[in-house]
Amino acid sequence: MAGLCAAAGALVAAGRRSGQSPQLFVRTAASWTPKVHVKMADEAVCVGPAPTSKSYLNMDAIMEAIKKTRAQAVHPGYGFLSENKEFAKLLAAEGVTFIGPDTHAIQAMGDKIESKLLAKKAKVNTIPGFDGVVKDADEAVRIAREIGYPVMIKASAGGGGKGMRIAWDDEETRDGFRFSSQEAASSFGDDRLLIEKFIDNPRHIEIQVLADKHGNALWLNERECSIQRRNQKVVEEAPSTFLDSETRRAMGEQAVALARAVKYSSAGTVEFLVDSRKNFYFLEMNTRLQVEHPVTECITGLDLVQEMIRVAKGYPLRHKQADIPINGWAIECRVYAEDPYKSFGLPSIGKLSQYEEPVYLPGVRVDSGIQPGSDISIYYDPMISKLISYGSNRTEALERMEAALDNYVIRGVSHNIALLREVVNHKRFVEGDINTKFLSDVYPDGFKGHKLTKTEKQQLIAIASSLYVAYQLRAQRFEENSRVPILKPKIAHWDLSIKMGDEIHSVTASNSGSKFCVEVDGSKLNVTSEWNLASPLLSVNIDGTQRIVQCLSREAGGHMSIQFLGTVYKVYVLTELAAKLNTFMLEKVAEDTSSILRSPMPGVMVAVSVKPGDMVSEGQEICVIEAMKMQNSMSAGKTGKVKSVHCKAGDTVGEGDLLVELE
Repeated sequence: MAGLCAAAGALVAAGRRSGQSPQLFVRTAASWTPKVHVKMADEAVCVGPAPTSKSYLNMDAIMEAIKKTRAQAVHPGYGFLSENKEFAKLLAAEGVTFIGPDTHAIQAMGDKIESKLLAKKAKVNTIPGFDGVVKDADEAVRIAREIGYPVMIKASAGGGGKGMRIAWDDEETRDGFRFSSQEAASSFGDDRLLIEKFIDNPRHIEIQVLADKHGNALWLNERECSIQRRNQKVVEEAPSTFLDSETRRAMGEQAVALARAVKYSSAGTVEFLVDSRKNFYFLEMNTRLQVEHPVTECITGLDLVQEMIRVAKGYPLRHKQADIPINGWAIECRVYAEDPYKSFGLPSIGKLSQYEEPVYLPGVRVDSGIQPGSDISIYYDPMISKLISYGSNRTEALERMEAALDNYVIRGVSHNIALLREVVNHKRFVEGDINTKFLSDVYPDGFKGHKLTKTEKQQLIAIASSLYVAYQLRAQRFEENSRVPILKPKIAHWDLSIKMGDEIHSVTASNSGSKFCVEVDGSKLNVTSEWNLASPLLSVNIDGTQRIVQCLSREAGGHMSIQFLGTVYKVYVLTELAAKLNTFMLEKVAEDTSSILRSPMPGVMVAVSVKPGDMVSEGQEICVIEAMKMQNSMSAGKTGKVKSVHCKAGDTVGEGDLLVELE
């Protein structure tokens, strides 16, 4: 039996297992850049160039791949065509099994308007809102006023945070309608929108359901998905710290009732918003495998993809509701190629020059499709991987996640490890005190990285000093042989000047073998490590405290970038003499950014609203950039006249590219 499957943007199909009938796994890929999913496949088919409209959303190309490989079944994964009823119909017309629900369920639940009406009919709690399609911006404003601000504007055929905007007034409603409809058309080929009441400070909790073609349906407990940015999930866990058994059962039973109402057969997810009093409201149903499904697999012991394949083949479910356990605790962090210091994560592109997953740690799972040398491009979602930790309880799962984040090596692109580590260690998160506004509440001025305590700062300075001396000592030798020394071969101690930010610290360091004694601002610290300077990870012991650090870069002039407690710190290490001489060096004058607009991220220009000679006001929209399927409005930093425009609609721009200059 041959099967074709699409997972996270790549259509995949199967391998051969002993004791079973032969199965062929075929994967499709856009362009021929080496990809992990292609390497794993027995056979691979190129479906087009990188732009999704010409490859993964090109049904004709994918149907041709299916015919070419004689695939008998298709698993659509959790992106692109996974909730497209027309694709499912095409497969049915060719006699190919779609590993998912039938077209009726996809249409009913994929349409946010129809799904809400069906949910009401099935006696599922729903959010107040407008049960119809919003025609234009004027109607959107009228409906929003009737419902009462704030409102949520979202794509009828959407999901994954695409095509969603929160509006607090008429102006934001008009802008939200424009951007949501454009994103919806770009991501789903359907620009219809709906509007409903926005529930402030809710939790986002979803129920995993599983149903077969024989009328059996189960709920597989919940997933807590409240840590979000731009309506996209960042950290998920199962179970939720918030639900009691009674609320869990009520949500599960309503989710199953909705699945039965549309004769659902496969794995699916019913999403709810839950307020502080544990009132819950239907949000939407995703008729596909969710990105965060691994946490459910961890606590239930079920392989959801295997169950989907069995259901598609026509087998009944093997389990009853009483069989579904909650064993242990699982947490998933979405590792993105993003700069978390810009709006909690603006996309980063580039080539992964070094990449090592922490899969050797106990209780850690990594789901990814990349390898060293892979390109992160502007065409797809910036997710690098899903990092999952599992433990017998939540405390153990959190500890394992922290270790996994510290041991994850990602070089060549910006990433959000620092943000993820801060979230899972934050007091509110550890106590389970979270909602969908967690990030903006905890970091009202934006994410700034880990704030070092006095002890942590001394530890980092001691590590940087030890690294500096270790590199100097290594430079005195070739392999097992001495070389003509640049410095005195035997130095009793090193007097150093360490600059971090605006602070300068005087340090004295000495070593005895692998042990360094470092005096920082009057405090003595003992630092021990194997000092394998070729390794991307260094396990360092500081007076009994074990730390995992990464020296990301080191320049001859003394500049170091060290990843410590998840955050990358710039440390400037000089000898005292070099530090004194450095005071005579001229400092580079910072660029005046008030009169220029640079691209904060790589992407494609969707629209440019100004031309040379135009007068613009502070905050006025200058242009719109689409990056990884999200549209971002760029505005003027001050009032003035446009001097020059360096871009046009359709241009591809890089991070930092000059877009517009003002006089």
